[in-house]
Amino acid sequence: MAVATINLTFDDDLMRQIDYFADNESQTRTDLIYNSVKMYINRKKRLQEIYIYGENIASQNNFTIKYYNAV
Repeated sequence: MAVATINLTFDDDLMRQIDYFADNESQTRTDLIYNSVKMYINRKKRLQEIYIYGENIASQNNFTIKYYNAV
C-alpha cells in the first residue's frame, strides 16, 4: 500500500476537539483523523448502496420516487 503525506489546516477550536478525542481514545491526531476519514468514506459508500438498492426496488415495482427539498 502506497502512503501519501498531506498537510491540513484546522482552526483552534477544531484542533482542541481533535486533541480531546485523540487523548480520550489513546490515539494520535493522525490516527484519529485517518480513522475518521475512513469512517466517513465507508458511511458514504453504504448510503450509496442503500440508495441504489432503493432505486432498484422502486424500479422493479414501478414506484415513483419523489424528492423533497427541506429548506
